[in-house]
Amino acid sequence: MENPQSRTDDGQRVSFMPEFSKLFFSTEGQFRTRSELFERGGYGSNRLVLLCLGLLNVVLLIVAVVIGINCAKVKEGSIQVSHSAAAQLINELNFLRSNHSDVIKAKEEAKNTLDSAIKNHAQLKVQIEQQKTINENYQKQIEALQAEKSTLQSNISALEGTCGKCLPRWILFNSSCYFFSYTESTTVKKNWAESRADCISRGADLTVIDRQEEQTFVSDAIENKKTSSNWWDNGFWIGITDLETEGKWVWINNVTEVENRYWMNGEPNNNGPEGENCGVAVASSSTPWKTRFDGRCHWKVLHWICEMPSR
Repeated sequence: MENPQSRTDDGQRVSFMPEFSKLFFSTEGQFRTRSELFERGGYGSNRLVLLCLGLLNVVLLIVAVVIGINCAKVKEGSIQVSHSAAAQLINELNFLRSNHSDVIKAKEEAKNTLDSAIKNHAQLKVQIEQQKTINENYQKQIEALQAEKSTLQSNISALEGTCGKCLPRWILFNSSCYFFSYTESTTVKKNWAESRADCISRGADLTVIDRQEEQTFVSDAIENKKTSSNWWDNGFWIGITDLETEGKWVWINNVTEVENRYWMNGEPNNNGPEGENCGVAVASSSTPWKTRFDGRCHWKVLHWICEMPSR
């Protein structure tokens, strides 16, 4: 807003505001200038103004105090709220720390358990291998024991059959015990002299067949003891020979063979340049009475039959 102005007769502007600003109301309600107020004792009015200003300061102080108190209360409340939240956060942090410690502890325990399990597994694997080896050894022992059992049972059967009068693998017939080398080994064969030496080492000698029932017994006993498709290779040496006198067949007990009834047709024939001077017994189901032929004592190898008196 512009200051009030007027113009003079000659057109010049005149402002009233500067002068108006120098005017004051007196206590009597009249306009006075500043100088007039001071001149008329305006100091008392100033005291009133100062008093009003003081009262205003007191009011402002009271308002400030009230505002400060309220701010303090608000701050205290916020502090309490903050303290409660902080306490809750601290509790949660402690809880998490505790759980974290428990998790770490559980992890360590699990790791220890796993390590222990791995170690136990390795030990168990070693024990299984050891047990496997032990089982294999036991199996071998069992097989050996079973074989021994079979042998013992065979010996028992032989002893029961011979009533203890003959050795194991020997067969009792009448008052004599007979050993067929085939029962000990199907592959071992010897010439006549070696066969007789074997019988002597057993406390016996090559068998002497001097009775008809003994001829049947020997023929039946060697019926199924074959090792070759050639009948002449399935024979057994017996204790008869004509080594001293050709054509005179004598048993090893110095008994001369009188009859030729047990020789095969055309035997003995002393075939070959070396001659055939030792007796051989074979099996013959068709003609059990003709089961002998002569063989080469030193060159031919066969099984043999030993005989000795029973106990």
